Amino acid sequence: MTCFWTWVAIALAFVVIFETELAGTGLLAHDRTADFFATTVMELLSLVAIFTALRMFKKPAIRRDLKARKEQALARWGLLRICILGIPLQANVLLYYLFMNTTYGYLALIFVLCLPFVYPTLNRCLTETEIEEEV
Repeated sequence: MTCFWTWVAIALAFVVIFETELAGTGLLAHDRTADFFATTVMELLSLVAIFTALRMFKKPAIRRDLKARKEQALARWGLLRICILGIPLQANVLLYYLFMNTTYGYLALIFVLCLPFVYPTLNRCLTETEIEEEV
């Protein structure tokens, strides 16, 4: 849970730093080629990251690991799932302020909207470690 809130806090810190003009915004706004390349990469990465993070616990190998090792596996795979969403979130926030392109802001917002779906509540943790064999 600490890792979850750390990603949110880092994103908010970036926003505060750039909005209070402690760091310059639009430093790469003139480089349209870099902006196009970064936009393409981040859009594709965002699609893959969101799909992977939200569907990760449906994979048979991960389900077997969760059933066998419960708490240790949940800590490992849950942290990975949060990081899969947290790292591109930070990249999108940073790229938004470097290029001042709203595409990155929208992608960051999508990641923020996806984060609650992997929030490690006690109920979710119990449900994910008590996996029943599906018929």
